[in-house]
Amino acid sequence: MSPPGRFQEVAERQLVLFREDEAELLGEVEEALDAYNGASRDEAEERYGEFVDLVDAGREVLLDMRDGFAASLDEEAAEEYRLVFDDLVRKRFPRFGLELD
Repeated sequence: MSPPGRFQEVAERQLVLFREDEAELLGEVEEALDAYNGASRDEAEERYGEFVDLVDAGREVLLDMRDGFAASLDEEAAEEYRLVFDDLVRKRFPRFGLELD
């Protein structure tokens, strides 16, 4: 059995990099959500679509980051790492972590 949280530190560092590298995207996501929340009925569907597209873009970046690192590990370690990474994403970036697969 591996030590608990052995991938915690590396996943945390990756999410710090995500926050720094994707600061513009993170800001755009929040702006899109604000636009949706403030939209009239006529505009709401379009604004929500823009928000979802941005969330999907962020999720893709996170999945690429996670899966790229996991590919360097053996199968058991990769699964452990993915669980740690996904859990941290759900806590720190809940908009992106609901559907990490």
